[in-house]
Amino acid sequence: MKLKASACFVYQIEYPTPIIAVLSPRKDINQHVVADVMTVTPSIEIFHYTDNFGNACQRMLFEKGEVELKIENIVIVDSEVERNVLAEYVLIEDLPFEAIQFLLPSRYCHSDTQEIIQLASEITKNIEIGNDQVLAICNWIYENISYQYGFSFYTSNSNDILKNKVGVCRDFAHLAMALCRSINIPARMVVGFLKDLPYSDLHAWFEVFIGGKWFTFDAVQEKTLGGRIVLAYGRDANDVAFITQFGNPLLKEMRVIVEEVQ
Repeated sequence: MKLKASACFVYQIEYPTPIIAVLSPRKDINQHVVADVMTVTPSIEIFHYTDNFGNACQRMLFEKGEVELKIENIVIVDSEVERNVLAEYVLIEDLPFEAIQFLLPSRYCHSDTQEIIQLASEITKNIEIGNDQVLAICNWIYENISYQYGFSFYTSNSNDILKNKVGVCRDFAHLAMALCRSINIPARMVVGFLKDLPYSDLHAWFEVFIGGKWFTFDAVQEKTLGGRIVLAYGRDANDVAFITQFGNPLLKEMRVIVEEVQ
């Protein structure tokens, strides 16, 4: 499946503001990047670097006035997510080194709290460890958490969402990852584009390490669908923010379009 993903962000800048963006598709996984274009108007210099998670990042300085940031990606991706219903739990001592960090609590995933530990135990009780446990966690979140804008904030963590029972995609992912980590299944956050998303936005989901590899899950959907462009991996939203601004610019407009192309 070939997807074209475009996004436009329009800011009003009051004073020169440093920006870090994570808006380029990863090229080291099972997706083929055909085009990866970023433009800023008025034109400025864009510096590229790779962060500690292997994500392609862009660093720039927005000057005072109206600034428009546009991206356009064309990427060949899988039309369906890979699934192995027999994928088993991997013993901690057998995990690859790069997966261990995704076992630990993080800023937004409070996997060591009593509420999370108890809920994960209840959800996965008497369920085969591995793939079935993760599916049970996804199903519980899908059935018990409402998807709504305006009820969570950038400071909201997994316990906040569990208490309020409402959030957006990043909140669903944070709660799912916290529950998985609490039963010692490594879970990492993924951000990017999703085909047929019912709202105009970028998206967040998660992957878990079971059966010796990473598998994709999305608690926002009743069944995890394909058609995903991966931009970045991280421990939680703190690592994979699409745009980090060191100042207080006003976001006047944001448009996101994802469509299948020939």
